[in-house]
Amino acid sequence: MGSGRKGGEQAMRILVAAVGRARQGPERDLFEHYARRISPPLLLKEVEEKRPVPPARMKKRQGEMLLAAVPAGAAVVALDAKGRALDSAALAGRTADWRDGGIRDLALLVGGPEGLDEAVLGRAGLVLSLGPMTWPHMLVRGMLAEQIYRAQCILAGHPYHRE
Repeated sequence: MGSGRKGGEQAMRILVAAVGRARQGPERDLFEHYARRISPPLLLKEVEEKRPVPPARMKKRQGEMLLAAVPAGAAVVALDAKGRALDSAALAGRTADWRDGGIRDLALLVGGPEGLDEAVLGRAGLVLSLGPMTWPHMLVRGMLAEQIYRAQCILAGHPYHRE
């Protein structure tokens, strides 16, 4: 797939930072299937607190680790069920706006079972919902990778996306 970029537009690096470690299996395979198609390659940073701590402290600690993974100057998108639902074309448009506005890095943050800490939600330029249903956190990674790939296809005029 071509980049679809004009003239001097720079490719935007995209990072998915997520709580938990993905094991071998269909959820990881789905993520990798789409991640391989994205250019420049989609990066995944997994964070995990291994010490047993109370749920409120766990949520705060996971938030600290997710925010530490965000590159300086990055646009931040937090995935949260209470966030804003966008269709694929709107997500592609937001991505293009960031890219065309000089944003070099985009970080998409996926929390754990306790959700995202308020500090993460407060740092996000966009709080995004994948809909009102609850999705397994490992499956969200694959769904997100597919939507990033779809956004690149929309922006490149590639026929993958059909309305």
